[in-house]
Amino acid sequence: MEYIGKFITAALLGIFLQNCVFERALGLNILLYASRRRSNVIGFTLGLCYIMMTSSALSWCLDNYFGDSSYYPMFAPVLYVSVIGIIYTVSLIAVWRYFPKLFRQIKKFVHLTVFNCAVIGALFLNTQAGEDIISYIGYGLGTALGFFIAGSLLYVAHERLNSELVPSVFRGMPIMVVYIGVLSMVLHGFTGYVV
Repeated sequence: MEYIGKFITAALLGIFLQNCVFERALGLNILLYASRRRSNVIGFTLGLCYIMMTSSALSWCLDNYFGDSSYYPMFAPVLYVSVIGIIYTVSLIAVWRYFPKLFRQIKKFVHLTVFNCAVIGALFLNTQAGEDIISYIGYGLGTALGFFIAGSLLYVAHERLNSELVPSVFRGMPIMVVYIGVLSMVLHGFTGYVV
């Protein structure tokens, strides 16, 4: 029961309090691209769930093995990128080999899902807040679900913010950035920020 509580707490932390998009602006460029279609948001979220949970588990192993070394903070970025690259390569080869139809569908987007700053940012945040493998994996899942919530909010707003009621100067990227900024301030207010 204790492990379930740790997992849920870490996931909720990743979803709401440290949302990768609204709190940290991680993965925002990918999210703006993905939020144009609902299927993109779902596909990117599934890919992020997989890559974040597996890379979080492997980064926990690295943190436990090398964490006591004074040189580890210098080499951690290289190790994290290597872990992400290995998972990407092995997974893509397995999908290509055993699921060729699925491979043709995902090959355009899989690299955008895997190699974005939300994935590596979640690994770095794990090293600061994670205690054990359960909390690492829970935070990875929470980060991916936080990405889904942010993507859903942008998908819903995309059509309305690009309507004829919005001045032509603000349509597209400018109004989306303003909208994201307002949502970020609202979610940041829930964390109990005090000046």
